[in-house]
Amino acid sequence: MITEKITIGNKYPLDGLLTIPDIGTAPYPAVVLVHGSGAHDMDEKIYKIRPFKDIAEGLAKLGVVSIRYNKRSLTYGKQLVKELGSGLSVKEEVVEDAVYAADLLRQDARIDPNKIFIAGHSLGGCLAPRIDVEGGDFAGLIILAGSPRRLEEIIIDQGTAQVAALKGPLKWIAKKQIAKIHAKLDDIYSKTDEEAKAISFLGNTSIYYLKDMGKKQVAEYLAESTKPILVMHPEKDVQVLLDKDFGKYQEILAGRSNATFKLYKGLNHAFMPALYGTIDKALKEFKTEQHVDQQVIYYMADWIKSNE
Repeated sequence: MITEKITIGNKYPLDGLLTIPDIGTAPYPAVVLVHGSGAHDMDEKIYKIRPFKDIAEGLAKLGVVSIRYNKRSLTYGKQLVKELGSGLSVKEEVVEDAVYAADLLRQDARIDPNKIFIAGHSLGGCLAPRIDVEGGDFAGLIILAGSPRRLEEIIIDQGTAQVAALKGPLKWIAKKQIAKIHAKLDDIYSKTDEEAKAISFLGNTSIYYLKDMGKKQVAEYLAESTKPILVMHPEKDVQVLLDKDFGKYQEILAGRSNATFKLYKGLNHAFMPALYGTIDKALKEFKTEQHVDQQVIYYMADWIKSNE
């Protein structure tokens, strides 16, 4: 494979990597890799795992180009807070850069401009349909451990599950904290943008971040799309759920010949073997060096090629 350093974006240039096969012949199909929540680097590194590096290198061996890049909130976190403050949304943090990455691929003669896909992981999967509509214009969408629910619903579910795993005084304290979060998230869509921006949430953001993301739901985007979509879900995921998330995609996309669903037994949120399988140890799993299961990468490549 060939790995080339690239830069995406204008006002906020980001370092990235283009990974190109050394098999087959150009022009190749390609995929934009879009991170989950948090200030991730181009490999989506969490402790000792690097899922995007695994996927990029695996796809290259199978004849698919990929582009990955450092997330804007990693490189320009303080600047974004200074410039946008409580007005930060997923548009500035995620959407714009994914569109820039797709545009960069279209300018490369080694890549077929009509065969560019998006593969969004976690939050990136939630946003994939929006990114497509807001300029990505992809040939198809791959959702890796994503959710069609609003982000605040997922946050509440995760917090409730974490509280349930606690005992003694810690559980009592955590219940109080969850109650405060619930109160902040109550009826956010009836608030004006300015009212939402005035209510802080999770550090430097506000509930406007959630309001902006949830004002048009994933089901609405998918109802308007006729593009091929692949929904991939790890059975042992404790961050997005088998019934509420994967099952909801199946419900939304029922009867759609362009929709494919793949469930992977024994894998966690990063599509690696689950070691604990409980919400309280979700991050601990990533402290053991592992790699994305090869069957996941093989299926992604096959699906991309079948939809060329």
